[in-house]
Amino acid sequence: MDIGKRIKELRLANQLTQDELAVRSDLTAAFISLLESNKSSVSIEYLTKVLTVLGESLSDFFSPDDKKTYVFGKKDRVEIQDQGIDKFELLNPTSTTRAMEPSRLVIAQNQKVGPIKPHSGEVVGYIIKGRVLTCLGKRQSIAKAGCCFQFKADKSYSFVNISKATAELLLITWPPQF
Repeated sequence: MDIGKRIKELRLANQLTQDELAVRSDLTAAFISLLESNKSSVSIEYLTKVLTVLGESLSDFFSPDDKKTYVFGKKDRVEIQDQGIDKFELLNPTSTTRAMEPSRLVIAQNQKVGPIKPHSGEVVGYIIKGRVLTCLGKRQSIAKAGCCFQFKADKSYSFVNISKATAELLLITWPPQF
């Protein structure tokens, strides 16, 4: 296994520079550079620091791709706090290191998600339950259970539950945003 190449792939997937990875893992940019070019060995302690920032476990890092988990259950979900809604869950614990980030949002009546700043990616959503006002820039549209939406995220966007009960939606962002 080419450890340096794999770390670089994960760093780029997380859209981090070597400097950013170094700061977040409490190491130096020079060490990260040497590590990625396989010019330095790494202790388990330092590798764990780097992988924690990159959202990868040691076991997944060293597992061949055909052995990595690709089905995730309720116990694998990662709840993101302080989003201003009832529940915001990442459905895949490693989604921040993947190309897409699937999440489940549970929104109480009149709760709002966003506005979320524009970015260079796309957003796909599916309304599982309820009615949600989707706002993209100055445009607004109502999506009800069974509807989906997809847009380029080049404008700020938000979602408001306009149901009389809790709304639930599946939201997939590319690249990861949360």
